[in-house]
Formats: sequence, C-alpha cells, structure tokens
Amino acid sequence: MSYSLVPVPLGSLQINELISSEDILGASSPPAVTFSLVIPTYNESKNLEKLVEVLSELLNSYWNGSYELIVVDDDSPDLTWQVGLALMSKYPQLRVMRRQGEKGLSTAVIRGWQAAQGEILGVIDGDLQHPPETLIHMLGEMQKGADLAVASRHVEGGGVSDWGFIRRVLSRGAQMLGLIILPNVIGRVSDPMSGYFMVRREAIANCLMNPSGYKILIEVLGRGNIGTVAEVGYVFQERQEGESKVTWRQYVDYIVHLLRLRSRGRITKLREKWRVPIKRFVKFGLVGFSGVFVDMAILYLLSDASTLGWGLTRSKIIGSEVAIINNFLWNDLWTFRDFSSQQNGWRKRIKRFVKFNLICLLGIGLNLIILNILYNYFGVNKYLANLIAIAIVTIWNFWFNLKLSWRVTQTK
Repeated sequence: MSYSLVPVPLGSLQINELISSEDILGASSPPAVTFSLVIPTYNESKNLEKLVEVLSELLNSYWNGSYELIVVDDDSPDLTWQVGLALMSKYPQLRVMRRQGEKGLSTAVIRGWQAAQGEILGVIDGDLQHPPETLIHMLGEMQKGADLAVASRHVEGGGVSDWGFIRRVLSRGAQMLGLIILPNVIGRVSDPMSGYFMVRREAIANCLMNPSGYKILIEVLGRGNIGTVAEVGYVFQERQEGESKVTWRQYVDYIVHLLRLRSRGRITKLREKWRVPIKRFVKFGLVGFSGVFVDMAILYLLSDASTLGWGLTRSKIIGSEVAIINNFLWNDLWTFRDFSSQQNGWRKRIKRFVKFNLICLLGIGLNLIILNILYNYFGVNKYLANLIAIAIVTIWNFWFNLKLSWRVTQTK
C-alpha cells in the first residue's frame, strides 16, 4: 500500500479554528485528534525512525491513538521525507509533508499546524535533542488549563548537557537582548529561545503569523492570545546524528524578529514603502559594532594620558581609519557578499574599498562635528560622545555604501 504526502497549505501563515470531524462527516466519524505534534526536519533521515518510534510509544500510552505526528520536511537532500513515508505503514498516526518552495523552521511549524487536526498543537525538533518524555509533563500542564506549555532549560530540572562557554554566552546574550527590545513578550517565559512547546489552538487561531528565523515561540507569544503559561524543565541533549544547523544568520534573524514584533508591523510597512533592507542593515550594524571596539581601542591607546596622550582629533582620525578597514573586510565577506561575489578580482575589491573609504571619510567628518559638539559644548564624556556619533553616522554609511560601493556593475 502506498502512502501520499500531506498537501502543503498555501497563502498566509494563519491557523484556522478547529472544525470538528462530526460537523463535516456526521456522527459516525472517527474520534477527533486531540494532540498534533509537528516535527520540522531538514537532513534528519538518520534520526527520524528512532524519534517516531519513541514518540509513538509515549503518546499511544497517553492518548490511546488520539494524536498525530506531522513531519514537515524542507525537501532534504538526504530524502528525510521518503524515510517518513516508509514509516507510515508501521505508525498510522504519522503524516508527512514535503515543502519544495518555502524554507525555514518557523514557517515549517506553522504550515504543519495549518494541516493539523488537534486541539493542542506542539513542536519538537527532529534531531533527538529534545527528550520526548518531557511531552508527557507538558501535556499534563495543558490538561490543567494552560494555554501554553514550554519546555525550559532554565527552570528546576532543566539544563544543557555539554555546552561550551561561548554558546552559553550567546544564548543568554540573545535572551538579554530580547528582554531589552521586547520585555513584555520575552519576560513571560524563562526560556524564550526554546523550540519545544505546545499551545492551545484557540489561543493562536486566526492570528496572522509573520515569523523570521527559527524562534517560533517568540512569534506565538507576541501574536497569540496567550493567557496561562506553564514551564517544564528539560535537559537539552547533544545531537546524536547529523550536523547542527545553528548559524550566525539565525542570530541576525532573531534580532530582526524581535524588532518586527516590537514595531507591531511598522517596520514591515516602512520596508514596503521605502524598500529598506532590514536584514542587511542589521548585518551592517553588527559589523559596525565590531568596528566600535577597534575605534575605541585605538582612540584610547593614542589619546589617553596614560599612553601616548595625543590630541583627540588626530587620535580619532587614526582610530576611525583602522575601523574602516576592519568594517570593509567584514562587509565585503558577509553583509554584501551576494554583491561582491559577482565582482571578483583584486582590482574590483580595491575599487569597492576606495568608494567605501570615501563615503566613510565623509562620515568621519560628520562624526567629528558631532563628537566635538557633544564633548566641547555639552561636556559629554568623550567615549559616550564617540558612541553617539558612531550610531548616527552608521545610518549614513549604510545607505550610501548600499547605493554606491557594492552596486553591481561591470559583471558578465
């Protein structure tokens, strides 16, 4: 017997209210699905069978078949979706969706929920890093009346198995940034970065979703009508098979997502009106942030009385030029990589650097004016004044460099 794929829902990312099967098929219809668990996958063929086996065993004992597992695969090169189809004969509650147009974890989860039939909608990673047994504790909280149950690494019973210092700092740093930008949303849970949770369908039904990146929980908290929130501790496991998909781009998407929710659509409208490339600007800003440290270090080494004690203006010019070189290299390799890759060769790179430098030199002039006004006329600390000047000039530098320095010309 052959099994077919679940059709990919089209249109807006909006989950409908639950329509009971009895309303459609009559009183003789089978029992409604209570719980729908979405498993977003990409190159998880080695993990999928074991995960489905464990989940089925757990949920069969809990729901007695009144559940469904929905694998949403982003057309994996390792054919994860085919592995899922082959498992359907053994696991009747398993459904498989293959997406060939859209990509991304957050949208995969929402598309899975759109095709789901359950009153409770959940998500779990397909890489076995989320312990399946935690589902039972979360389902218990949902049965007590919670609108949202989150598996958290930061409550009693939670933790991470083998994270290095850098990864811990990045995770906590991202959470702190979220608390600054979106305190009323991020502050509702101890682990807003969790990708392991379940939500009552009625709490997010008819809410238009607009996620960016892979942190779908933030989208649910920000746009859903979430009342009671419960948290259950879990220990994040190390991946057993396959490769991690965490990249720097996901951190950029996370920041964009926070700003989009904070603006409540204003950033999206601004982008549509003025065609502002928000993601590229965030990258440019992060590169500029690295330049701040370079600029500040040189300014201190040259101007501080305990070092060379040079004049403020001369020290600032030298520090800015060193920062410009730093920023150009990172922008050429990362922020504008899609443009620079079409303009290969050292001559073209030098040409881009010259244009970048000229634009930034004009920015330095503006920076110096702001710095001296703040420092000499308003008595602002010179380092704080320098930071304010850099922030203002960053917008200047980005816009003109986008339009001039990395404009694709003379390409075959």
